[in-house]
Amino acid sequence: MRNAAAINNIIRKRGQRGLPLEGVYRLLYQRDLYLRAYAKLYANDGAMTRGTTAETVDGMSMRKIDRIIEKLKHERYQWTPVRRTYIPKKNGKMRPLGMPCWSDKLLQEVIRSIMESYYEPQFSDRSHGFRPGRGCHTALQEIRRVGKATKWFIEGDISACFDRIDHSVLMEIIAEKIHDNRFHRLMRGLLKAGYLEDWKWNATYSGVPQGGVISPILSNLVLDRLDSFVDGELIPEHTRGSQRKTNPPYVALTVAASRARQKGDREQARRLSQQAQTLPSRDPDDPNFRRLWYVRYADDFLLGYTGPKSEAVEIKQQISQFLGDRLKLQLSNEKTLITNGREERAKFLGYEVHIHRADHKHDWRGQRCINGSVGLRVPQTVARKHCTKYMRGGKPVHLPERLNDGAYGIVARYQSEYSGVVQYYRLAYNLHTLSRVKWVAEQSLTKTLANKLRTSRREIYRRFRRELVTPEGTYKVLMVTVDRGPKKKPLSAHFGGISLRWNEWAVIGEMPTMIWSDRSELIDRLLAQKCELCGSLEDIEVHHIRKLADLKGRSRWEKVMAARRRKTLVVCLKCHQQIHSGSYDGRRLA
Repeated sequence: MRNAAAINNIIRKRGQRGLPLEGVYRLLYQRDLYLRAYAKLYANDGAMTRGTTAETVDGMSMRKIDRIIEKLKHERYQWTPVRRTYIPKKNGKMRPLGMPCWSDKLLQEVIRSIMESYYEPQFSDRSHGFRPGRGCHTALQEIRRVGKATKWFIEGDISACFDRIDHSVLMEIIAEKIHDNRFHRLMRGLLKAGYLEDWKWNATYSGVPQGGVISPILSNLVLDRLDSFVDGELIPEHTRGSQRKTNPPYVALTVAASRARQKGDREQARRLSQQAQTLPSRDPDDPNFRRLWYVRYADDFLLGYTGPKSEAVEIKQQISQFLGDRLKLQLSNEKTLITNGREERAKFLGYEVHIHRADHKHDWRGQRCINGSVGLRVPQTVARKHCTKYMRGGKPVHLPERLNDGAYGIVARYQSEYSGVVQYYRLAYNLHTLSRVKWVAEQSLTKTLANKLRTSRREIYRRFRRELVTPEGTYKVLMVTVDRGPKKKPLSAHFGGISLRWNEWAVIGEMPTMIWSDRSELIDRLLAQKCELCGSLEDIEVHHIRKLADLKGRSRWEKVMAARRRKTLVVCLKCHQQIHSGSYDGRRLA
């Protein structure tokens, strides 16, 4: 059996060279790929969620992997229809979400890892969504890097993209580089598996499997064609000139100021220089200068264009026509807008994007220093939205639903919510506006703790106020410490201690850059094929729980999991059945 890392490295090298991929279906016989997939998926919250069958990650075993491989070898594997549910969107509409069964998730992850290794080196650098080492912040940093002096922003949004991806277009793209008919049949079966809604089967005529782990890379395969079209055709067509020509009125004023200075008339020179500082140094309407750039995250994209608005409208129409003719997708008219970058603000990934103009801002040389640069802002609605959940009647209040948690859990949850919004908007120059969120959240936190501990807010501050030293400075925070005994480090949670000063060079972590990590401890325990309760060597599988808090510590198996702080326990089939039936007799460890 070949090592999963070696397999994917070979595939990645073929992708880097642009060579076609053959024999993909046979790679699905490799057990190590399934073990890696299991190690990646088992900790996800959805792993314990049922699909249309009762199967979940609980009960995972080598037998299950072998059964999947055996069915694949005889081309008898049947994808199970997903269980469809709906989740609310920001606009009040509902988004369909599919819940696959565990075996389908496992096989999808194996396929996803193979396709990612092959296609990732070929994807455009302008794409940032659902890719290792990339994310929202890398897309925003790219905009800040390439967007200087942009005049028009074209905000692009594809209408119901993931639901409307055409199966024939997707299969044509896959068949172009992957030459394996058995793999094609398997993928068609996945796309046509359908879904159950109110226990009624419905066919899927378009779209990628919503909720499936393979959906992001399938959507990126289709939208990569858009990246190639913009990069290969639109950008060369709408880019010309090395730089703008000088602006004659600006040049005339600077020359006049220089002559007045030579004559000794400093007052006139100063007045002329100040007047020149109100004009652009380069001609903003130079017909021989055009620039176009493009950044995409999933189905949202942003283009920046330097030129007349009529040409920006033409670019939008070209993209709309390409999507309709080549990819059979449609731009959302209500969300695809053309915005003046200097006078208005475009919206992208939750930020407001615009072009700075401040003639009074000068550097050490006396030159204007921020004109034309890209500004990223926190929208005003963000602070209001995050404050609302801590307020009733316009005032901060305690949250009764959190009173069942301990003081440590309450503080940790408030900090997690506050830290999440601050870290996401770390690139915004008006980050300080989130101080309102901190104040409201802190008021709600102290009221919740006071209600929990039956005391006053003043006493809460007296009991929990601490000073926290960080690399960015010293902050006053609310800190709760839980002592865990002489041999263990105490648990500590605090609220606050995050700088709201803008730092344009802030390093913000995205997804991990490592694609293949070392084999996990769980996989080694499973491969040992030994029951961790009775020592049996037969019918070994893995017992899973959703969270450690579910353990009551009454049974022997619960004590073992609690002592190891693991949500998994490798057991034999007999012990596993007794655990689920509540009849485990607590036999001693072998």
